[in-house]
Amino acid sequence: MFESINVLGTKLVSCSENPKTGFFRDGCCNTDYSDTGLHTVCVQLTDEFLQFSKAQGNDLTTPIPQYGFAGLKAGDKWCLCAARWLEAYKSNRAPKVFLESTHEETLALVPLKILKEFAVSNEA
Repeated sequence: MFESINVLGTKLVSCSENPKTGFFRDGCCNTDYSDTGLHTVCVQLTDEFLQFSKAQGNDLTTPIPQYGFAGLKAGDKWCLCAARWLEAYKSNRAPKVFLESTHEETLALVPLKILKEFAVSNEA
């Protein structure tokens, strides 16, 4: 696993324990070379984004019990693929971002300046 550093250069803060998120389902947006989707952006989901994602072929709302996935809803925090977040940004549907919980590897695809435009506090 890559070092747990956020886009601000400090220790990566947990994104969500309920629902349990992250590529490793450790609550953090940690990543490594096996995470080809780069699940590194901690977001607060919106209905608009969930509909957008479903239209792109990634339905995050439908439960998949055999994988222990209850489905997501607006308001949930989730480690999102950096490329999907960027795609949503370009379509004016990007959800808010928790910078303290967004892994620094995100910066390979998304500039910090853009992430800061969507930043919300982890206390929110």
